[in-house]
Amino acid sequence: MDGVIVLDKPAGMTSARAVDAVKRLLPRGTKIGHAGTLDPFATGVLLLLVGRATKQCERLMDQPKTYRATIKFGAITATDDPESPEEPLGSGVVQPVTREAIEATLPRFVGRILQRPPVFSALKIAGKRAADRVRAGQHVEMEPRKVSVYSIDVDEYTWPLLKLTIDCGRGTYIRSIARDVGEALLVGGYLTELRRRRIGTFTIDRAITLECLATQGVAGALLPPPG
Repeated sequence: MDGVIVLDKPAGMTSARAVDAVKRLLPRGTKIGHAGTLDPFATGVLLLLVGRATKQCERLMDQPKTYRATIKFGAITATDDPESPEEPLGSGVVQPVTREAIEATLPRFVGRILQRPPVFSALKIAGKRAADRVRAGQHVEMEPRKVSVYSIDVDEYTWPLLKLTIDCGRGTYIRSIARDVGEALLVGGYLTELRRRRIGTFTIDRAITLECLATQGVAGALLPPPG
Protein backbone atom coordinates (compact mmCIF):
# COMPACT_ATOMS: atom_id res chain seq x y z
CA MET A 1 0.00 0.00 0.00
CA ASP A 2 1.76 3.11 -1.29
CA GLY A 3 0.71 6.67 -2.15
CA VAL A 4 -0.39 10.07 -0.91
CA ILE A 5 -3.56 10.79 1.05
CA VAL A 6 -4.77 14.39 0.84
CA LEU A 7 -6.34 14.73 4.27
CA ASP A 8 -8.63 17.61 5.22
CA LYS A 9 -7.31 18.01 8.75
CA PRO A 10 -9.93 19.17 11.23
CA ALA A 11 -9.39 21.94 13.76
CA GLY A 12 -8.31 20.95 17.24
CA MET A 13 -6.04 18.09 16.14
CA THR A 14 -2.26 18.00 15.81
CA SER A 15 -0.74 16.70 12.60
CA ALA A 16 0.83 13.84 14.56
CA ARG A 17 -2.57 12.77 15.91
CA ALA A 18 -3.99 12.83 12.39
CA VAL A 19 -1.20 10.51 11.26
CA ASP A 20 -1.88 8.17 14.20
CA ALA A 21 -5.60 8.08 13.38
CA VAL A 22 -4.93 6.99 9.80
CA LYS A 23 -2.19 4.58 10.82
CA ARG A 24 -4.80 2.56 12.71
CA LEU A 25 -6.63 2.04 9.41
CA LEU A 26 -3.57 0.63 7.63
CA PRO A 27 -2.19 -2.91 7.62
CA ARG A 28 0.19 -3.55 10.51
CA GLY A 29 3.73 -2.41 9.75
CA THR A 30 2.80 0.03 6.97
CA LYS A 31 4.98 3.14 7.02
CA ILE A 32 3.20 6.50 7.22
CA GLY A 33 4.27 10.09 7.74
CA HIS A 34 3.25 13.60 6.73
CA ALA A 35 4.75 16.38 4.62
CA GLY A 36 4.32 19.74 6.33
CA THR A 37 2.84 20.29 9.79
CA LEU A 38 -0.38 22.21 10.35
CA ASP A 39 -0.94 23.86 13.74
CA PRO A 40 -3.74 22.30 15.81
CA PHE A 41 -6.19 25.20 15.20
CA ALA A 42 -5.56 25.13 11.43
CA THR A 43 -7.49 23.04 8.90
CA GLY A 44 -7.08 21.84 5.35
CA VAL A 45 -4.56 20.00 3.24
CA LEU A 46 -2.26 17.68 5.18
CA LEU A 47 -0.35 15.28 2.96
CA LEU A 48 -0.07 11.81 4.47
CA LEU A 49 2.61 9.67 2.86
CA VAL A 50 2.04 5.93 2.90
CA GLY A 51 4.57 3.17 2.18
CA ARG A 52 7.20 4.04 -0.42
CA ALA A 53 5.71 7.54 -0.77
CA THR A 54 7.40 8.44 2.55
CA LYS A 55 10.61 8.81 0.52
CA GLN A 56 9.00 11.84 -1.18
CA CYS A 57 8.70 13.81 2.09
CA GLU A 58 11.40 16.43 1.52
CA ARG A 59 10.39 16.93 -2.10
CA LEU A 60 6.75 17.51 -1.18
CA MET A 61 7.63 19.85 1.68
CA ASP A 62 9.47 22.01 -0.84
CA GLN A 63 6.32 22.48 -2.94
CA PRO A 64 4.51 25.88 -2.93
CA LYS A 65 1.51 26.22 -0.64
CA THR A 66 -1.71 28.23 -0.67
CA TYR A 67 -3.48 29.37 2.48
CA ARG A 68 -6.70 31.17 3.35
CA ALA A 69 -5.98 33.21 6.46
CA THR A 70 -8.02 35.46 8.74
CA ILE A 71 -6.24 38.18 10.71
CA LYS A 72 -7.85 40.05 13.59
CA PHE A 73 -6.56 43.57 14.09
CA GLY A 74 -6.60 45.61 17.29
CA ALA A 75 -5.21 42.90 19.56
CA ILE A 76 -2.30 40.47 19.89
CA THR A 77 -1.60 37.09 21.46
CA ALA A 78 1.60 35.53 22.78
CA THR A 79 1.41 32.76 20.20
CA ASP A 80 0.25 35.01 17.31
CA ASP A 81 -2.81 32.75 16.96
CA PRO A 82 -5.95 31.77 18.96
CA GLU A 83 -4.03 29.22 21.07
CA SER A 84 -3.33 31.86 23.75
CA PRO A 85 -5.46 34.63 25.33
CA GLU A 86 -6.10 37.81 23.41
CA GLU A 87 -4.39 40.92 24.73
CA PRO A 88 -5.50 44.46 23.83
CA LEU A 89 -2.95 46.67 22.12
CA GLY A 90 -1.74 49.50 24.33
CA SER A 91 -4.72 51.40 25.76
CA GLY A 92 -7.11 49.03 24.02
CA VAL A 93 -8.52 51.82 21.85
CA VAL A 94 -7.40 51.28 18.25
CA GLN A 95 -8.58 53.26 15.26
CA PRO A 96 -9.68 51.09 12.32
CA VAL A 97 -7.44 51.12 9.26
CA THR A 98 -8.71 51.45 5.72
CA ARG A 99 -8.56 48.79 3.04
CA GLU A 100 -6.41 51.19 1.02
CA ALA A 101 -3.85 51.33 3.85
CA ILE A 102 -3.81 47.53 4.06
CA GLU A 103 -3.33 47.07 0.32
CA ALA A 104 -0.52 49.64 0.35
CA THR A 105 1.23 47.73 3.17
CA LEU A 106 0.93 44.14 1.96
CA PRO A 107 3.48 44.35 -0.90
CA ARG A 108 6.33 44.71 1.60
CA PHE A 109 5.57 41.13 2.72
CA VAL A 110 5.75 39.67 -0.79
CA GLY A 111 8.92 38.34 -2.39
CA ARG A 112 12.05 36.92 -0.85
CA ILE A 113 11.67 38.45 2.60
CA LEU A 114 13.22 38.22 6.05
CA GLN A 115 10.71 36.80 8.52
CA ARG A 116 11.01 36.34 12.28
CA PRO A 117 9.40 33.02 13.29
CA PRO A 118 7.01 32.98 16.26
CA VAL A 119 8.65 32.23 19.60
CA PHE A 120 5.98 29.58 20.11
CA SER A 121 7.23 27.30 17.36
CA ALA A 122 8.83 23.90 16.91
CA LEU A 123 12.07 25.44 15.66
CA LYS A 124 14.97 24.26 17.78
CA ILE A 125 17.40 26.46 19.67
CA ALA A 126 20.43 24.54 20.96
CA GLY A 127 18.55 21.29 20.47
CA LYS A 128 15.35 22.29 22.26
CA ARG A 129 12.11 23.56 20.75
CA ALA A 130 11.69 27.33 21.05
CA ALA A 131 8.14 26.89 22.39
CA ASP A 132 9.37 24.59 25.16
CA ARG A 133 12.02 27.11 26.19
CA VAL A 134 9.42 29.90 26.37
CA ARG A 135 7.07 27.74 28.46
CA ALA A 136 9.99 27.02 30.81
CA GLY A 137 10.34 30.75 31.40
CA GLN A 138 13.41 31.30 29.25
CA HIS A 139 13.87 34.41 27.13
CA VAL A 140 13.95 33.45 23.47
CA GLU A 141 15.11 35.57 20.53
CA MET A 142 14.18 34.21 17.11
CA GLU A 143 16.58 35.06 14.31
CA PRO A 144 14.91 36.25 11.09
CA ARG A 145 15.04 33.80 8.20
CA LYS A 146 14.60 34.24 4.47
CA VAL A 147 11.31 32.87 3.14
CA SER A 148 9.47 33.20 -0.16
CA VAL A 149 5.99 34.74 -0.33
CA TYR A 150 4.73 34.66 -3.90
CA SER A 151 1.49 36.63 -3.48
CA ILE A 152 -0.95 38.03 -0.91
CA ASP A 153 -4.47 38.93 -2.03
CA VAL A 154 -7.24 40.57 -0.01
CA ASP A 155 -10.42 38.47 -0.13
CA GLU A 156 -12.57 40.31 2.40
CA TYR A 157 -12.15 43.11 4.91
CA THR A 158 -14.48 44.36 7.57
CA TRP A 159 -12.71 45.81 10.59
CA PRO A 160 -11.25 44.14 12.56
CA LEU A 161 -11.14 40.99 10.37
CA LEU A 162 -9.03 40.68 7.23
CA LYS A 163 -9.24 37.57 5.04
CA LEU A 164 -6.29 36.88 2.75
CA THR A 165 -5.17 34.28 0.24
CA ILE A 166 -1.43 33.70 0.55
CA ASP A 167 0.85 31.72 -1.78
CA CYS A 168 4.20 30.96 -0.24
CA GLY A 169 7.17 28.62 -0.04
CA ARG A 170 8.55 26.28 2.57
CA GLY A 171 9.17 27.59 6.07
CA THR A 172 6.83 30.59 5.83
CA TYR A 173 4.87 31.26 9.01
CA ILE A 174 1.44 32.72 8.30
CA ARG A 175 1.25 33.63 11.99
CA SER A 176 4.28 35.85 11.48
CA ILE A 177 2.66 37.55 8.50
CA ALA A 178 -0.43 38.28 10.62
CA ARG A 179 1.72 39.68 13.44
CA ASP A 180 3.94 41.73 11.15
CA VAL A 181 1.12 43.22 9.07
CA GLY A 182 -0.58 44.31 12.30
CA GLU A 183 2.67 45.87 13.52
CA ALA A 184 3.24 47.66 10.21
CA LEU A 185 -0.25 49.17 10.39
CA LEU A 186 0.29 50.13 14.08
CA VAL A 187 -2.85 48.28 15.15
CA GLY A 188 -1.51 44.88 16.17
CA GLY A 189 -2.86 41.65 14.82
CA TYR A 190 -2.93 37.89 15.13
CA LEU A 191 -4.08 34.91 13.11
CA THR A 192 -7.55 33.65 14.04
CA GLU A 193 -8.18 31.10 11.27
CA LEU A 194 -5.98 29.25 8.81
CA ARG A 195 -6.94 26.81 6.07
CA ARG A 196 -4.35 25.28 3.78
CA ARG A 197 -5.82 24.90 0.33
CA ARG A 198 -2.89 23.53 -1.65
CA ILE A 199 0.51 21.87 -1.50
CA GLY A 200 1.97 21.66 -4.99
CA THR A 201 -0.57 19.90 -7.21
CA PHE A 202 -2.55 18.52 -4.25
CA THR A 203 -5.55 20.78 -3.66
CA ILE A 204 -8.34 20.93 -1.11
CA ASP A 205 -10.95 19.70 -3.60
CA ARG A 206 -9.11 16.35 -3.63
CA ALA A 207 -9.03 16.10 0.17
CA ILE A 208 -10.83 13.51 2.26
CA THR A 209 -11.91 13.68 5.89
CA LEU A 210 -10.94 11.27 8.65
CA GLU A 211 -14.58 10.19 8.90
CA CYS A 212 -14.67 9.22 5.22
CA LEU A 213 -11.39 7.33 5.51
CA ALA A 214 -12.76 5.38 8.45
CA THR A 215 -15.92 4.37 6.58
CA GLN A 216 -14.61 4.01 3.02
CA GLY A 217 -11.13 2.70 3.72
CA VAL A 218 -7.72 4.02 2.78
CA ALA A 219 -7.04 2.21 -0.51
CA GLY A 220 -9.44 4.32 -2.57
CA ALA A 221 -7.97 7.57 -1.22
CA LEU A 222 -4.36 6.85 -2.21
CA LEU A 223 -2.99 9.09 -4.96
CA PRO A 224 0.32 8.62 -6.77
CA PRO A 225 3.12 10.94 -5.65
CA PRO A 226 4.23 13.48 -8.26
CA GLY A 227 6.53 11.97 -10.88
